[in-house]
Amino acid sequence: MTFQKQIWKPGNMLYPLPVVLVSCGDSQKSNIITIAWTGTICTNPPMLYISVRPERFSYQLIKSSKEFTVNLVNSALLKATDFCGVRSGKDIDKFSAMKLIPVQGIEVKCPYIAESPLSMECKVVQIMELGSHHMFIANVLNTIADEGFFNKKTSKFEIERAGLISYNHGGYYRHGELIGTFGFSVKKK
Repeated sequence: MTFQKQIWKPGNMLYPLPVVLVSCGDSQKSNIITIAWTGTICTNPPMLYISVRPERFSYQLIKSSKEFTVNLVNSALLKATDFCGVRSGKDIDKFSAMKLIPVQGIEVKCPYIAESPLSMECKVVQIMELGSHHMFIANVLNTIADEGFFNKKTSKFEIERAGLISYNHGGYYRHGELIGTFGFSVKKK
């Protein structure tokens, strides 16, 4: 068996990526930015990162407050996700434009998005200036989960029912079918 390959210049092709709406600011001036450069850093303490270009409007809001909220997105939030990624908060109130409901944060001053199936309030502990993007490394202070995704019998949070979307080389995709579970390859039959 042979595999035909092409050699490209260095580039980041790590796909698919989670796509999230990051809310920032406070009750006086808040904004939403779409981020696909995000991920988990640590379990204990719970930590994640987002990478933002310094020229983005949200960058200064996050840098000055050292707070933001990561809101997971599903198909119902797809239009808002795209809109918040192509419009600047310096020109428009994205909450109003997309008819999203800002809810006052619990552990942070910035709002979370009511329509999101899960929101994580974060406090920045480090900013790494990496080049085109600066990475905000943050502790997760609080997680807010939509009760509609809890199994009424088991009380388990079933995020897989939320219809989360991901970003893949210019396109948005809804999560697909379950094809395995952690440890299945070594599980005894």
